[in-house]
Amino acid sequence: MHSEGNSLQGKIAIVTGAASGIGEAIATLYLREGARVAVSDLAEHGLSDRFPHNPRVRAIEVDITADDAPQRIVDLAIDEFGGLDILVNNAGIALGKQFEETTDGEFDRIMNVNVRSVFRLTRAAVPHLRARGGGSVINLASIMSSTGGPQLSAYATSKHAVLGLSRGMAVDLGKYGIRVNALQPGSIWTGMSRPFFDDPHFRNYWETKAPLGRIGDPEDVAAVALFLATDAAKFVSGAGIAIDGAAGVNF
Repeated sequence: MHSEGNSLQGKIAIVTGAASGIGEAIATLYLREGARVAVSDLAEHGLSDRFPHNPRVRAIEVDITADDAPQRIVDLAIDEFGGLDILVNNAGIALGKQFEETTDGEFDRIMNVNVRSVFRLTRAAVPHLRARGGGSVINLASIMSSTGGPQLSAYATSKHAVLGLSRGMAVDLGKYGIRVNALQPGSIWTGMSRPFFDDPHFRNYWETKAPLGRIGDPEDVAAVALFLATDAAKFVSGAGIAIDGAAGVNF
């Protein structure tokens, strides 16, 4: 049983990709800590069923890559809650495919979802974050932002880009009091990763790779996303924070 907190009392957040996994865990924790949260995901992911009858949630079902998606998502938070303090760019996709078999369309889709949407949604959010005196942008990068892996070349490219984009935004937006950081999860139990873990060799590799000896849970990532959203992290910006059980440093 989880107790209610107030570390985000009065704060307004956007969380993309909130229908499952890490995004759902972050939105749930933010709500528990007192925030009002605008959530987005694809219609087929059942977003409307995830946060029933909660007056502090507003949901929009939209493809994050659509031309009008950034403005629609930001407008939802502004129109319904009156401002914006926290933006979590969590929506993302993975592709497990050998490099030379990856098509142009597959590569472009991963870059559009994982990178371009982060750029566009954050740009749309900046005026509203500035209007509140600053805020926190949290981008979902990956352990693959710093390394490579078999059949993950396109995915790793996108997550390297997220880390670089986060650092660039932190430099440009710091003068407005806006902090930008990237989370770098390792292997985490999510709907996106579960098919990979169905392979016992893949699962054993990551369990062994992490000195803590297990696959992570979405709540492990959400806890760090909560810290970055609070004033406790008021001097943390431009960071890539590993949440991987030390897998990334275990050679």
